[in-house]
Amino acid sequence: MRENFNDLLWFLMVAEERSFTRAAAKIGITQSTLSHTIKRLETRMGLRLLARTTRSVSTTEAGERLRQSLAPRIAGIETDIAALTAFRDKPSGTVRITLSDHALEHLVWPKLRPVLAHYPDLKVEFSRDNGFRNIVEDGFDAGVRLGETVEKDMIAVRIGPDWRLVAVGAPDYFAARGVPRTPQDLMQHNCICLRLTTAGGLYAWEFQQGGRDIRMRVDGQLTFNSTLPMVEAALAGYGIAYVPEDIVAGHVAVGRLQRVLEDWSPPFAGYYLYYPSRRQNAPAFQVVLDALRYREG
Repeated sequence: MRENFNDLLWFLMVAEERSFTRAAAKIGITQSTLSHTIKRLETRMGLRLLARTTRSVSTTEAGERLRQSLAPRIAGIETDIAALTAFRDKPSGTVRITLSDHALEHLVWPKLRPVLAHYPDLKVEFSRDNGFRNIVEDGFDAGVRLGETVEKDMIAVRIGPDWRLVAVGAPDYFAARGVPRTPQDLMQHNCICLRLTTAGGLYAWEFQQGGRDIRMRVDGQLTFNSTLPMVEAALAGYGIAYVPEDIVAGHVAVGRLQRVLEDWSPPFAGYYLYYPSRRQNAPAFQVVLDALRYREG
């Protein structure tokens, strides 16, 4: 026989509040209606569920067993309903991010790929750019850059560990041209250059040793505006590339590329997602931010 679930819910409210007055106020009915409903439930069950005095209400032994049985079931239903409402409030919209090819392929996309499958209404637009962009003026929601280059008026959240650039070339290239021992030796080598998209100039290779900083404006036959083809050119023997260590680690491990000037390669402060404060409360943006946030260990 199907019970009247309102009767059970109202009984649970009285049992937890230990007061008809407070329970009636929470439900939004009169105290007399609530009292009549509980009496009807007790009559139907043939059990006394509540012990009433002029000052308090408590559960009988049967009433307490019913309360303990109902409470977790009702809590479970409420949880399930709350989860269903998430379908109504699913994050949606487009998040536009400017970032380098290295940040995209080796950090951002691997982190976002498993998350986006759960948010079909969330769109992310990536703009690969090795330069510096004014994300507000250019219509981006966020940018990814090294921590030391983030604009001061932006909120910055670390999304990756420290890393460094390394100078690499094919063993055959070094066999023919010799191995550079200092950054100055690069002036005698064919260097594969990187053009910064927005600034338009070539990236000056940055080295550091013993507190001494050196910026080398190198030259060579090839210039790219992306690091990945620089690696391919180095593998083909066209010269020395100065690129993120993680994208050439596999090639170095099997001997296709050789690292040089290792003692001169300083670590960088890792990648940060930076954005104006107005973006932080948007649900779609929050999904992206939570997925990218760096968690050590």
